[in-house]
Amino acid sequence: MRNAQKAMLLLTAGATVLAAAGCTTASMDATGKEQPAAATTSLGVNDQARALLPDAVKEKGNLLIGSDPTYAPFEYFDVDNKTMIGWDVDMGDALAQALGLKAQHVAATFDTILPGLASGKYDLGMSSFSITEERQKAVDFVAYLNAGSGIAVLPGNPAKLSMKAETLCGKRVAAQKGSSQSLDVLPALSKECTDAGSPAIDAQIFPAQTDANLTLTAGRVDGVLADSISLSYQGKLAGDKFELAEGQDYHPERTGIALPKDSELRPAIEAAMKAIVGSPTYTEINKKWSIPSSAALSVDDVVAK
Repeated sequence: MRNAQKAMLLLTAGATVLAAAGCTTASMDATGKEQPAAATTSLGVNDQARALLPDAVKEKGNLLIGSDPTYAPFEYFDVDNKTMIGWDVDMGDALAQALGLKAQHVAATFDTILPGLASGKYDLGMSSFSITEERQKAVDFVAYLNAGSGIAVLPGNPAKLSMKAETLCGKRVAAQKGSSQSLDVLPALSKECTDAGSPAIDAQIFPAQTDANLTLTAGRVDGVLADSISLSYQGKLAGDKFELAEGQDYHPERTGIALPKDSELRPAIEAAMKAIVGSPTYTEINKKWSIPSSAALSVDDVVAK
């Protein structure tokens, strides 16, 4: 569950966007074991969804999808540090296939993806974006999962942290810049601490999720806040050097595909996503990337209201 910086949402189509370089620290979290390659799905072209495509997109023949490849299992670089893999990559491929198009996955820093939609750099943003009322004022969404926040800790949870504020007061807690955890969750939990007369949380914000994770394994922070699904998977990629703390997720909410506001492409993406969610492909992709069944949506949930 990730949320771009609020100021970025207000950028117009003339915004300048910087794409991430092809090399990141993502591979530093890998154990060196072979990771799943991008899936090829047997899902065919959905004629009803394809008929809704704007003519310009049909002629172009592809979908440009912006993603931040530091957020396993949703998107990250394989051990070659070049090939982007993950849940969003497989789902983007399935969407493109259902529409008779080709998916082109573009690596970008997280907080530049939504401005990139406004400027026409990308057709879609697929990077585990949480769907919030404020964001829906600036971009459109097609929902695909339901997720909440969790906290990563060192093995055995020596600091005894959880998503309850009283366990975090005065602790050093990291999060990714522009995420809902840095913008909303950490401030809310810290306020609970100070309102109760306890020390505020020492929030430490990093440009990439992998940077935040590395500070935890280096012992420079006590915990890391992010999407619980991602943290659990990232801990395994890191050779179990950290783990998701036990307990309930914090405020689960839907995540989904971001599109430019009032995009002519949205009806086609929505129809294709419904076709995928109603097919075995959705379950197969979820299973491949260890997405719990509790995070899956029904066909009726795909429309972001």
